[in-house]
Amino acid sequence: MPFGGVLSGHVKTGLSLDLFCRVIDYFGDAGVCWRLARQLVNEHAFQVRLWVDRLDALQKICPEVKAGQDEQQVAGVTVRHWPEPFPDISPASIPDAVVEGFGCRLPDNYVSAMLRCPQAPVWINMEYLSAESWVHDCHGVASLQSSVPLTKYFFFPGFTAETGGLFREAGLLERRRLFQQDAAGRRAFLKRLDVDAAADCVASLFCYDHAPVAAWFELLARQREKQVCCLVPEGVASRPVSLFLGRPAVAGSKRTEGALTVQVIPMVDQDAYDRLLWSCDFNFVRGEDSFVRAQWAARPFVWQIYPQDEAAHLPKLEAFLGRYVSDMPPALAEKVKKAWRAWNRVPDGADMAAMWEIMLGSLPDLTRYGVKWADELARREDFASSLVRFIHNMR
Repeated sequence: MPFGGVLSGHVKTGLSLDLFCRVIDYFGDAGVCWRLARQLVNEHAFQVRLWVDRLDALQKICPEVKAGQDEQQVAGVTVRHWPEPFPDISPASIPDAVVEGFGCRLPDNYVSAMLRCPQAPVWINMEYLSAESWVHDCHGVASLQSSVPLTKYFFFPGFTAETGGLFREAGLLERRRLFQQDAAGRRAFLKRLDVDAAADCVASLFCYDHAPVAAWFELLARQREKQVCCLVPEGVASRPVSLFLGRPAVAGSKRTEGALTVQVIPMVDQDAYDRLLWSCDFNFVRGEDSFVRAQWAARPFVWQIYPQDEAAHLPKLEAFLGRYVSDMPPALAEKVKKAWRAWNRVPDGADMAAMWEIMLGSLPDLTRYGVKWADELARREDFASSLVRFIHNMR
């Protein structure tokens, strides 16, 4: 089913899809939806229209996006601003499938247009990633809507064959392997960010504002085992980074104290961020998109989960930790769990300083495990392919 006049001049080679995204986590929600939109276009010949309420958030990870332009073509994706009120849309413009990113609610007039279609689109609620076991029972489940005679399907990314899998583009792990074997290429990439990679350990830091960054900087500066260079994208943890630097945390700012150098780098697009993760010896990530990319990077990492009221996020953290460390030697698994809990401020009495000193000494073991973990995950179908197969089956 075509998009009508919205995509005039474009040759239809596959199915069409509308993807709706409301930005809650400033980078994460937009990042996941943008990654899915690009992959559906590039690998599955879909026509994709991405509706985003905050184009400025998308622009941070895709500089080609013009934040003040309501409709534009970027990387083969039709990017549309999601305004309030939503414009009237004809049934002829409704695509073959409609995806609500992370349960955002479709505009009422859009749903009315869906009702008037000769064949209703496949309506999917793309949920957040979770390693919890209950996801298996909800993935792919149909929900007949009480307000309209339409059916919505719940679709979960996940770590098992009972879910939709993880976001992974074709050939990703091979590109990562070749990059990580190319020492000169790594140096050249970091040099483009004005980074000297001479430190014993290069780490990237992408976290929420409440992460214990200041305490981590202090202990890394004091430790004597390794010279650590911490790369922080501009706009991330600005307050503790500025305090460490003694000046505003803008791209190019840099300061060394003891064994620690902190350097602010420019915000980069998704492909360059992958190469940043591949280049580092250790990565701190947050939310969902960078969390998954850190696992494909096959490097030691720590995840800061998106916080929820009444600590509802902590069972999700523990569910993933239990899965992630299940094949680690028990002593190493315990170090990892304590360090992750300390970074997420879980009140279990973990001493962050002691844990990080131990973790830094475990980098070789954690790196080998990271490769094994990524290879195991890659044996399963990727999320976009799973979604496409589901849409075809439902039509």
